[in-house]
Parts: sequence; structure tokens; C-alpha cells
Amino acid sequence: MELSYTQVLLMMLSLCSSLLLVASQSDSCTAKLSLNSNLIPFSTTNLSCHSVWSSQNFILRYAQTTPSTWSFILSAPDNNAYISVGFSSNGGMVGSSAIAGWVNSGGPGVVKQYYLGGTGSGDCPPDQGELTVVKESMMIISQSSNLYMVFQINTTAQPKTQLIYAVGPKNRLPSSSSSSSSGGYYLPQHKDTVSTSINYVNGQSSSGQGRPYSTLRQGHGLLTLVGWGVLMPVGVTVARYFKHRDPTWFYAHISIQGVGFVIGLIGLITGFSLEDKLNVDVDTHKGLAVFILVLGCLQVMAFLARPAKGAKLRKYWNWYHHYVGRVCIVVAVANIFYGIHLGGESSSWNIGYGIVLALWVVVCVVLELRRCTSD
Repeated sequence: MELSYTQVLLMMLSLCSSLLLVASQSDSCTAKLSLNSNLIPFSTTNLSCHSVWSSQNFILRYAQTTPSTWSFILSAPDNNAYISVGFSSNGGMVGSSAIAGWVNSGGPGVVKQYYLGGTGSGDCPPDQGELTVVKESMMIISQSSNLYMVFQINTTAQPKTQLIYAVGPKNRLPSSSSSSSSGGYYLPQHKDTVSTSINYVNGQSSSGQGRPYSTLRQGHGLLTLVGWGVLMPVGVTVARYFKHRDPTWFYAHISIQGVGFVIGLIGLITGFSLEDKLNVDVDTHKGLAVFILVLGCLQVMAFLARPAKGAKLRKYWNWYHHYVGRVCIVVAVANIFYGIHLGGESSSWNIGYGIVLALWVVVCVVLELRRCTSD
């Protein structure tokens, strides 16, 4: 059946109208921002506009509207999910402050500041953060299938240039009943995120990984965990429970401790490098690491100055060697968990290392019972 000229024309017009409808629903920097000026607390005519996350169609508009005030409008498709932008000092999520907003079905829009203290929902409390938000400037508008999140921040300098964008899971919008804690509105874990840097002067934006220097982070964590947190306890176990296999226990002990010391030292060096690259404040973590290294060096020097078995000082040397080693391991284990927390690692790191420690404790208990019953 042949189509008439009129039918073909109608089909073309229908297709064009559909394309125009899709185009009208997608925000872009080439399109004029058509928001109700009575709703926005600042002028939107001279905002810089940039596509900051192309895969999610995130558009960021901003301007320095007063010497100490910066105005922002973040737009993204309305997918029944929250959108957010975080201001970070190092490109990482943990320790940054973010503005997140969403529109509940049939309800008002909600915009809140969050302090991103960790990777879990409970680690990111609402109504907290380091941003000085202009009072009553935060709002979110749903228009033409897009969300427009509006806010202003007060700062005497430029806002932080490392920006983190996130989009929440569909149909999982926070509400006051999402947490029993006062205030509610805890965010569910985001569906996707990206870390970028922006030059506020020329508007150039570059995308990076969600976690900068992730390879160096993981290398530092694994080296210190294996060196100080696994091999050192194993070496102590060999020395305490296998002395009946002389001199095998002795060579195994110094070999394991020596390898653990070297691996831990390399991990400490990578930690110094990581701190320098990220420019973060981890003085407590670093101080504990240096303290562990000093204790490890004292153990090495003690081994070199070890008195003979029949010497009167041997008893005191044994006390010193045993207790310094135990303190070193206890502090190392605590600092490893603290480092996992600082790095914002997933719970799998804590669970994995916790399982290793639990197995080590069980083995020690079994060996200690055998040792007591055989005496």
C-alpha cells in the first residue's frame, strides 16, 4: 500500500515535533535558562555555563554575584532521584561538603547541605558541612523534565575547585522517616559519581576518577596492612609457640619480622607521598605511623645488641623485646583501622582485615591452650 504525499508529510511533522520535544526537555548551555526570575534570589543572565558530567547530562551554571558570594545552578534530568555537588579539598568524597536536592512525588523540593564523613549513609549527616550557605537561597525546581538546584555560598576566596557530582538511585528519595536520628533525610548510596576540577575564571573543567590516586591509596593500604598488620603478628606467634623447634623458630621469626618491617616501611613511604599529593591533614595517622616505625627500629637495634643467653641482662632484654613488640602490633592494628576510616574505604576492608585478625586470635588461643596443657 503506497502512502500519499499528505501521509508522508504528517509523519515527517510528527517526527520533527517528537525530536523538538526531546530537545526541549534536555538542558544545555546553548539553550536560554527559562526559570521564573521571581523564584531565583539572584540574576541568571550572566552565569557561566558548562557541561560538567556529560553521561548524566549535568549542567553547572555559576557566577560571583558579589565580592563574597558565589551563586550556582546545577541542572540534571529529573529521574526521580537526588542530585548533588560536593566541594572537596582533594577530589575525594570523604571530608567534603555537598549540596543535594530532590523533588518528592507530589511534594515540595528539598535541598540540604551534607557533611560527607564516610562512604555510608549514616556517615553523611544532613544540615552539616563547611559551606557557608546563604540563608534561604537553597531551592530545587522541576521544570521540563529537568531538575534545577539553586544555592549560594559565602566565601571570601574562590570556592574549592575540586567538585564531586553524584546522582541517587531512582525512586529512592530521602524523607524525614529515612532515619531515626533527629533531622532525618539521610541519603541512600548514590547510583553513580564523578570527580572533576574546574577553573572558575575560564570555565575549563576536567573529569577525573571518583577517587584520585586510587592505585597509590590501595598500595599504601595493602603494604602497611600486610607488613605491620599481618606479618608482624605472625612473627610474634612463631616466637611464642614454636620455640621447641629450635633453631628453626628463630630463623623463621627474624625472617618474617624482617620482611614485615621492610614492607611496612615501604608502605609508610607511600603514605608520605600520598599525603603530599592529596595535601590532606592526617597528622594523627602519620604520627602513629612514625611511632610504629620508631618501635620497629628499636626492635632491630635490640636484636643487634642481644645479650647472650646466660647473661644477667638477658631477662630484662627479653621483657623489653616482648613488650615493645606487643605495643608496636597493638598500635599498628589500631592505626590500620584508623587509616581505612580516613581513606573512606568500603566496609569490605574492615571486614576483611577483621576476619584475618579473628583467625589469628583463634589460632593463638588454640596454641596457648596446647602450651598450657603441655607444661
